[in-house]
Amino acid sequence: MARFAIAGLQLELTNQDNLYVINAEIEKVMARFPWVQMVVVGELATLGPETRHAQPLPSDIEAHYCSLAAQHRIWLVPGTLFERCDDEVFNTLPVINPAGEVVARYRKMFPFYPYEKGVSPGTGFVVFDVPGVGRMGVSICYDGWFPETTRTLAWMGAELIIHPTMTNTIDRDLELAIARTNAAVNQCYFVDINVAGRLGNGRSIVCGPEGNVIHEAGIGHEIIAFEADFELVRRTRERGLMGLGQVLKSFRDSPVKFPPYREGHASPALEALGELRLPGRDGQATDVDS
Repeated sequence: MARFAIAGLQLELTNQDNLYVINAEIEKVMARFPWVQMVVVGELATLGPETRHAQPLPSDIEAHYCSLAAQHRIWLVPGTLFERCDDEVFNTLPVINPAGEVVARYRKMFPFYPYEKGVSPGTGFVVFDVPGVGRMGVSICYDGWFPETTRTLAWMGAELIIHPTMTNTIDRDLELAIARTNAAVNQCYFVDINVAGRLGNGRSIVCGPEGNVIHEAGIGHEIIAFEADFELVRRTRERGLMGLGQVLKSFRDSPVKFPPYREGHASPALEALGELRLPGRDGQATDVDS
C-alpha cells in the first residue's frame, strides 16, 4: 500500500526570526511521531511577511532546513521564504528530501495583489516524486483561489497538493470551502497548513480525494499528523468520487477548448473591471500600486 505520513505544523508565531522556534517544533514532532515522513510548515513562517527579509537562494536558512531534514531523514516543506533574485522578490517554497537536498523551489504564482506589494509572480508549476509512494505538487496560499493551478498540478500527475498558507483575514472560511473543492474536483489530497498567533488565524485543513475533511484545526497551536493513502487517490480517480463522478476522465475526454485560454485572459467583461488596485473609501481606488 502506498501510504505516506505527513505532519502539518500550525504554529503560533510572531513577526520575527522564527527559525529556531520552528526547529524546536520539528524536533518535538519527530520525537512524538517517529513514523512521520514529511513535515509541512505554513507560508512565510520563518521570517514573517516583510519583503525586507528577502535573501538569494540557496541561503543559510535553507541550508539549516536541509540539515534538519537529513538529520531526521524526512521530507521537509518548511513554508516559504522571500527570495531575492536580481531586482525582483519572489515568495518561494523549497522542497527538501530526506538526504537534505533541495529537489524543487516553487515561486508563488499569484501573489495576493494588491496587498502583497513588491512581490513578483512565478510562472512555473512544480511537482515531485516520492519514490515508492507517488507524485506531489505544491502551491501557496492565494494560488488556491485559482482553480487552474490545482487542475494543472493534477494534469501533471500530482496526487497530493501541499499548500502552505498565511491567512489572518475574515475570508478563511471561504478558503476552507475552496480547499475541499480543489480536493474533490481533482480527486487528490489537499493539505492546507496555515500559521497561527500574530501571523495567522489557523484553521488549517486536510482534505481527502473525495472532498472529505480529514481534519480541520482550531485557531491555536496544533500538530496535524495523518497518513495519506495514494491507492485511495488512484481508486477514486479510476472508479469515481464515491463511485460517481470521474472528473479527471471527463476533463481529459472533453472536446471543449475553453475560450479564456484559447483567446487569452482579456475580455470586455474583465477589462471593464478596471485596474487591480487597493479599494479606498466610498468605492474609490487608492493610489497605492500593486
